[in-house]
Amino acid sequence: MALLMVLSVVAWFAIFRAYEREPRARQLAQTLVSVANLTRAALVSARPEARRELLRELSDREGIHIYPADATDRVQPLPDRVFLLRVEELVREQLGPATRLTLEREGERALFVSFRIDDSDEGNYWLALPRERIDRVFPLGWLGWGVAALLLSLLGAWLIVFRITRPLKALQEAARKVGAGETAARLDEGGPTELATVAHAFNQMSADLAQLDQDRALILAGISHDLRTPLTRLRMGIEMAGDDGLREGMTADIEEMDKTIGQFLDFARSESGEALQEVDVGALLAELATQYQRRGFNVAVPPAPTLASAIPVRPQALRRAVSNLIDNALRHAGNDSPVELALNAAAGESSIEVRDRGPGIPSQEVERMKRPFARLETARTDAAGAGLGLAIVERIARSHNGRLELLAREGGGLVARLVLHPSTPTATVAP
Repeated sequence: MALLMVLSVVAWFAIFRAYEREPRARQLAQTLVSVANLTRAALVSARPEARRELLRELSDREGIHIYPADATDRVQPLPDRVFLLRVEELVREQLGPATRLTLEREGERALFVSFRIDDSDEGNYWLALPRERIDRVFPLGWLGWGVAALLLSLLGAWLIVFRITRPLKALQEAARKVGAGETAARLDEGGPTELATVAHAFNQMSADLAQLDQDRALILAGISHDLRTPLTRLRMGIEMAGDDGLREGMTADIEEMDKTIGQFLDFARSESGEALQEVDVGALLAELATQYQRRGFNVAVPPAPTLASAIPVRPQALRRAVSNLIDNALRHAGNDSPVELALNAAAGESSIEVRDRGPGIPSQEVERMKRPFARLETARTDAAGAGLGLAIVERIARSHNGRLELLAREGGGLVARLVLHPSTPTATVAP
């Protein structure tokens, strides 16, 4: 917009110069003709002994000099300028086609025009006027008004652009929040018609998505309640059964069903409601590893980080994410090789790694495995669970403005890296 305004002012200035050239050329040509005619008339009518005094008077008062013209005079051709060529054309129309104009004669710079007093060879003269007669002084007032007009135009353009970009920035921020799983504030539906229509459509979409999330959470909560009640009765009945092998198998199935329902509920939460807290992530990982060891799982306690590991996180959400990664590693790698935990803390970023020696995930399947209910068709096909563990971890990572990376481990296995940016966490995304 600023460039267009500047080009517009320059274009208007060029148009002004083009339209102003012809009147100025006619004015200068008329001045030269009038001075030449008056000088000729004065010289012809003056007494011979008074002509010298007349020429001195013209030089002192008007800056006009008269020189005899000679065929040997060194005369520079007139510069190839449209304005000067037009002046010469207009002067010749009135003083005759033999009239000449030049800006330099015999080394002297002035505005020279030739004229004749009579038809004799001695009747040719040069009339010299100061160069200021053709040099145009650019008025500073015009420059000031031009700058003022340009600044006012730029101010108007800025106001117009600001009126358009402000709602667009609000729409951009709201779209980012919705894309991250947050509930965006309602957009202002004022302003230009097109932007108001877009804002109204976006508000309607955001409201529909929020209602859809609420309905989903309500349905899954109802399913959880309705399923867990008969599961509790089944568990009680199994405990009274006599066959130990059958009882243990059915109990394991029920526990797996209960865990699957819990994963559904974790994934369905639209808001965690958990505030940020300064947590020693290294101590949290050590506590989780100890808990798994007490249950008989081979989970190695991570080494103490070299940097401070106290960062603002949502502790329960982070604990759930790391537990999902450990469960995933134990399920697919078995308990023969240890699951290793590691914490890397750096300025502005922290990463938690869960390393196993399982079959791993092909690189082309990594992004798909982060989606809900995604399962591999090869090494991990027989694994239990609903396929929501990595999707839940991905949501928790995004709630901390981070990401989940699934990398191949050197020597075989998988490295699940949970990268956190706790300096600018997302406020309401749920795990």
